[in-house]
This record gives sequence, structure tokens and C-alpha cells, in this order.
Amino acid sequence: MAAGFEIEIKSLLGSKENADALKERFFVLFPQAKLVSKNNQLNHYFEGGDIVKLREKFAERVPTDHKDAFENILRVGKNHSVRTRQLDKTVILVIKASIDDTTSSNGISRMECEVIFPELTLDQLDQLLLEAGFTYQAKWSREREQYEAPEMTLCIDKNAGYGYLAEFEKVVQSAEAAEKTRDELRKVMHQLEVAELSQERLERMFAFYNAHWPEYYGTDKVFTIE
Repeated sequence: MAAGFEIEIKSLLGSKENADALKERFFVLFPQAKLVSKNNQLNHYFEGGDIVKLREKFAERVPTDHKDAFENILRVGKNHSVRTRQLDKTVILVIKASIDDTTSSNGISRMECEVIFPELTLDQLDQLLLEAGFTYQAKWSREREQYEAPEMTLCIDKNAGYGYLAEFEKVVQSAEAAEKTRDELRKVMHQLEVAELSQERLERMFAFYNAHWPEYYGTDKVFTIE
């Protein structure tokens, strides 16, 4: 995905049994749904930094078909969240920015731009951000299953620290469609009998992980934050 407005709501599932039960209900509700990918991910979150220097570092590297989206999110977005991702062997720069009052790291409605850099390793991509003044906030690891239905995307993750987590997502092309799409996703979640993870609790979990990430990165260890 090059760009768009990402509407995403999370649900903390806890156990593998809960994750498996959700998948069963999902296929009952959406018989046409399909498993489209299953992968391992490393996600490195950054903080600080200089957006001007980031633009300078990447302006010549961003492919032509992503340049407009790259420039737009840097110009229009607010509270940028910058991260790098290794998806199996694919290395990606991810920039997210808020379009509502939630955060760009974990919020419900966000702009998003993803750019693949096949010529770089994850360490090399990280180094470009470090040279632009960014510093590591935390490193995350997860296993992800992604399911596509005509109406939406469901991702079920096994996250270091968090355990099993579901993300209900839809990408729209305008900010005006965000509120309606949030309501649609919440209706689906109600039908699937899963609870929305509140932004307040999610932020507490995110802060705890960021403070303790070396204990969890690359492991199966899980913590509980109410």
C-alpha cells in the first residue's frame, strides 16, 4: 500500500484459543474471506528526528510512483510515527500520521505511506533514520496472519509482550469517510463478539513495552497491563 487513510481498531485476544475462535466466527460471518498472507515481522519504532532531514535522506531513494504519497504525508500529516519493518525478507519504511485526536503510533484513523527498499537491509534503513536524528523507541517482533474479506481486513498477530491481538482494518481514500468506516468496523466487531481495546489501555501497554522492550523483543514473553 503506497498511501491512504488507515482505519484500524484493535482487540486484545489474550490466548491462542481466543484467536482460533475468532477466526472460526470470522469465516462464518464472511464465507468468502481468505488467508492472504502469513509472515514474521520485525518492526523498529523511532522517535525524535527531523522531518526535513528525513526528506533529504530519502528524496532520491523513494521510487517515482511513491514520491507524491511520501511528500504528502510529510507535508499534511501531524504527529508523525516513523518505523522500519522487515516482512520476511522485504524491508520497508513506514510513515504514519494522525488525522484524528488519537496517536499516529496506535490511533484509529491515520494517513499511511509504505515504501519498499529492496536494495537495503533493515540495519541500513535504520541507519539512514539515525543519521536524520531519529533514535530507537523500541523494537518489536510478531507473527501475523492476514485475512481479507470484501468489507475489510483482519490481522491476527502474536506479538512479543502483547500476546494475541486482532486488528480490524479498512483503508479509505478520504478523511471524510473515516467516521463512517469506524462505525462499520465496530459493528463487525460486535457481531464477532470481540471487545475494542481502548486507546487509554493501549497507550499504557505501548509505554510499558517501550520501557522494557529488550526483555520481550524476539521472545514469546507476555505481560498484562490493565
